[in-house]
Amino acid sequence: MFCFWRTSALAVLLIWGVFVAGSSCTDKNQTTQNNSSSPLTQVNTTVSVQIGTKALLCCFSIPLTKAVLITWIIKLRGLPSCTIAYKVDTKTNETSCLGRNITWASTPDHSPELQISAVTLQHEGTYTCETVTPEGNFEKNYDLQVLVPPEVTYFPEKNRSAVCEAMAGKPAAQISWSPDGDCVTTSESHSNGTVTVRSTCHWEQNNVSDVSCIVSHLTGNQSLSIELSRGGNQSLRPYIPYIIPSIIILIIIGCICLLKISGFRKCKLPKLEATSAIEEDEMQPYASYTEKSNPLYDTVTKVEAFPVSQGEVNGTDCLTLSAIGI
Repeated sequence: MFCFWRTSALAVLLIWGVFVAGSSCTDKNQTTQNNSSSPLTQVNTTVSVQIGTKALLCCFSIPLTKAVLITWIIKLRGLPSCTIAYKVDTKTNETSCLGRNITWASTPDHSPELQISAVTLQHEGTYTCETVTPEGNFEKNYDLQVLVPPEVTYFPEKNRSAVCEAMAGKPAAQISWSPDGDCVTTSESHSNGTVTVRSTCHWEQNNVSDVSCIVSHLTGNQSLSIELSRGGNQSLRPYIPYIIPSIIILIIIGCICLLKISGFRKCKLPKLEATSAIEEDEMQPYASYTEKSNPLYDTVTKVEAFPVSQGEVNGTDCLTLSAIGI
């Protein structure tokens, strides 16, 4: 049975908690929704945090001077639960959540806030801060949900149709069109909890040339304009950033090959001329040898060119002719 002073102390703590209930540890990247059946001693809150941002979770607002033990109980989906505790009297800190990127926002003797520096899908789960005081226990429960913005793509198709796709969003994005058309929307769920939504629309009216794809999501809305007048020619539009660099690279490679071929031809021609000169030099000695062997025949021709009489043949000159081989 509580004494009067103890009951009064508990009332003071409850009033303090109600007074500071408006002050939240959440930042602009977080949205909260309170759902508490007992707002004085237990608070249940749903927190949505965008992936990659920081999350701050605070305990029930109790002065540290009144607390004996502060414990965070963390139950992540697909992982065993872990705890982070701080004993006020001995100022000791204990944790079994190493490697999960979950720590105190500052020193626990200053503030018992819990911090996740970069939220991932693996951080989804329940977080409970239990504060033990001599007057009773106080709990604050969080259901942490991670938001993933979808990657939006859009392009026109043939026959006055267009496609808008919101890929891997969490939760699933909503897609609408302006003006309305004949639309078919499908969705595909992934193992990590994200969803891809694809909407295909067709417009019969010839006076409709520009349409808008509106993607609605908790992380932000997008409105994208698509031109139908170009028809299927724009189907290559998403690939233009890849096609143009490829063409430039092929042109550069072609120029390099032409320069190499041109340089090879220029280097090869002087070698051919040098070879011809060497062949002429090698043939010259043979030509000289032929000219040196000709004088014998020239001498014979000169001898035969002069008229010879019969007497001279029968005379001394015959010996001379015999000597030279006639």
